[in-house]
Amino acid sequence: MNILITGAFGNIGHSTIENLVSRNETDLKITCFDVKNKINEKKSLKFADKVEILWGDIRNYDDVRNAVKDEDAIIHLAFLFPPLSEEKPDFAYEVNVTGTKNILNALREQNPKARIIFASSVSVYGPSSADRPLLSASDPVMATDNYTSHKIECEKLVKDSGMEWVITRFAVVPPVDISGKFDSLLFEIPLDTRIEFVHTRDVGLALANSLKCEKCVGKILLIGGGIKCRLYNKEFVSRFLEAFGIGMLKEEAFSQKPYYSDWMDTTESQQLLNYQTLTFDDYLAEIKKKIGLKKYFIKLLSPVIRRTLLSKSPYYKK
Repeated sequence: MNILITGAFGNIGHSTIENLVSRNETDLKITCFDVKNKINEKKSLKFADKVEILWGDIRNYDDVRNAVKDEDAIIHLAFLFPPLSEEKPDFAYEVNVTGTKNILNALREQNPKARIIFASSVSVYGPSSADRPLLSASDPVMATDNYTSHKIECEKLVKDSGMEWVITRFAVVPPVDISGKFDSLLFEIPLDTRIEFVHTRDVGLALANSLKCEKCVGKILLIGGGIKCRLYNKEFVSRFLEAFGIGMLKEEAFSQKPYYSDWMDTTESQQLLNYQTLTFDDYLAEIKKKIGLKKYFIKLLSPVIRRTLLSKSPYYKK
């Protein structure tokens, strides 16, 4: 089976490659497609002798056409996220929507029997609501910014493509390899927002399992961590920052405007893909292990770090 992963060296792409490589299946050929830069080149070194690497621009039809040639399945992850999607809307549309169109057109031209697995997001449902039931695949979607508008448009393109498709809507998927850089987006999510966490390696497992899942075809699947991974943002942020040794930030630094995140009904996706193996506790334990003894140094500097983080909040009165 020939598999192409777009956006291969991002957070979820990395986890998906790791899972597929670990299977050691002799009939599995993995091709990774991403934009060439220093960060991606460095990440690709880990897989250099295990996968084929194609550098290119998803906005360029010739690059995409070359990448999808002879592929049986495409895991389409390449997408621009906030804040960049909001700061550069035209560029984001070209990458997100035009890029998806290029994938679909190139597949229809060369291999219309291929399966496309499109990565979408819980954000397409709009702001969190404390009184609604768990989100389901049939719930209505609503665009609230460029990013969600692009996701919704691309979902429709995939569904109308005439090809074999699976759409996966992800919950919150933070990376394990945290650079220590936090942007202002941290403060855009109110502390009473319902958050469903899912470990990046579980998402990689779900995507890998979806490649040969015949019952998944034509379905929108909600990919979240399940009941043990549902929490409110106040707990999410406080425990996350405590894992670093930073400590919780002042509550008035966080927005009060509803944000697009919520709890999800993942019963069907779990039955079909059997991917929920890790919890938020497991994630925090990994973070602490990676930080190691540096945590004590961070604790010493925590007052300075908190002030620096608070300075990034547009809501905190200095």
